[in-house]
Amino acid sequence: MVSPAAGRGAAGAAGGAPVLRLLPMGDRAVLAEVAGLAEATALREALAGSAPHGVVDVVPAARTVLVQFDPGVLPVASARAWIRAAHDEGGSASPGPAVGVELPIVYDGPDLDETARMLGMGAEALAARHAGAAWTVAFGGFAPGFAYLVAPDWSFDVPRLEAPRTRVPPGAVGLAGEFTGAYPRATPGGWRLIGTTGAVLFDPARERPALLAPGTRVTWRPGRARSATAAASMPPADRGAGGIEVLEPGLLATVQDLGRPGHAAVGVAVSGALDRAALRLGNRLVGNRETAAGIEITLGGFRARARSDQWIAITGAAPAVTIDGVAVDAQRALLWPAGTELRLGWAQHGARAYAAVRGGIRAPVVAGSRATDRLAGIGLPPLAAGDALEAGEDAAGPVPPVDVVPWSVPPDILEIELAEGPRADWFSPDALRVLFDASWRVGAEADRVGIRLEGPPIERLRRGELPSEPMVPGAIQVPPSGQPTVLLADGPVTGGYPVITVVAAASLDAVGQARPGTLLRFRHARRAP
Repeated sequence: MVSPAAGRGAAGAAGGAPVLRLLPMGDRAVLAEVAGLAEATALREALAGSAPHGVVDVVPAARTVLVQFDPGVLPVASARAWIRAAHDEGGSASPGPAVGVELPIVYDGPDLDETARMLGMGAEALAARHAGAAWTVAFGGFAPGFAYLVAPDWSFDVPRLEAPRTRVPPGAVGLAGEFTGAYPRATPGGWRLIGTTGAVLFDPARERPALLAPGTRVTWRPGRARSATAAASMPPADRGAGGIEVLEPGLLATVQDLGRPGHAAVGVAVSGALDRAALRLGNRLVGNRETAAGIEITLGGFRARARSDQWIAITGAAPAVTIDGVAVDAQRALLWPAGTELRLGWAQHGARAYAAVRGGIRAPVVAGSRATDRLAGIGLPPLAAGDALEAGEDAAGPVPPVDVVPWSVPPDILEIELAEGPRADWFSPDALRVLFDASWRVGAEADRVGIRLEGPPIERLRRGELPSEPMVPGAIQVPPSGQPTVLLADGPVTGGYPVITVVAAASLDAVGQARPGTLLRFRHARRAP
């Protein structure tokens, strides 16, 4: 888990960041870098108030604003021109009046006294200064509902703990640098904890799950001690009646659809199927809408029983598939009779298979998606033996009369296209050559959050940390160790490691089929006009 990170100092070249730098973040996003937090906030407001059709998300951070877009609707040149125009207007466009939120707080944090001494005052004085400041949400990130709050009348720069806590309880209110913030759920963290709030900062059941969005005005209301309330948890899969009973989930089985884009500004990752093309194919084979939820099965070992007649298609990775012990074909629609058992063996190629059921899998909708996000704890938990799943209402038409579809087994050596990243200037002149010339092996640390690659170290020229900035799926971060990590759909929406390059959108599905031991070879993606 990545801890909250933000810092002072220019993010650009030595001597201070330029007024505006537009940096590529793959082939579907642009990172706008400005001089500081105030400029980033003004730019976010201008962009939010003038977004053209094709903009997917506007995500602010400490000194950058990420603009994600659909290049089929909004060409990259048009996106860059729009960002420049919004910046040059000086933030004259406005998304509307700011929303105000009052949060209860008890100043009972374990670091309150020590932090007050560091700042040259008593604990009561620090609490009064904190409660009296005019706080505003500058940006989100780290975890769903976590917000970085700033105040013009808060002049302190509070250092983080030298050794971060392995678990910060939900509702803890902390200080770090120029920011204050509250933890929506239990996570590791290095902020100095001064209090506790009982506010529900993230609730999947709400129409807007995150309580604090960028631009929200926040007032802290001191009160008596009360237990903090964690974000509402999603229910487990129904263990009663249903269309499918899970007998054995294998290594990992989760409900996934095409994800929840457009919510990164409040810390919510896109999530969804790692091989979106495979899920789309399965849904088409059983007559579903492409957006229907299915079951993502990691490496196989899955068993389930039909409680009623079902149409099902298995796509993606290549496990052996049987129904009541009889071998059946993948990549086609199959009638799964009531009472019979579906079994997926262990995949010999690829990492993730998809079970698309006619009608889709019924699951709670959070921010427009039924996807399970393991890092954030959104959606149904991973499936377990005894879970019962019901088919939904996402059938779009009859099961098409298709006997066979073209497909190929995921290869053991993947050719992956890379688009430009924003921080190539943080690395040695040979770094990109090493990245493209080497063969990279997927290490044991590979999951839905990201995969760590094994190969020659990528040499960094700069040893410091970036102020926290937005990330995208496919971003290749390089920590001081020099071993790159590829972020995937459940990855954090902000981070402090420099991104040297980004997996092109066309290759993300292939990376989703990478398993420990898979070899990756990189090549340059074609540049967008």
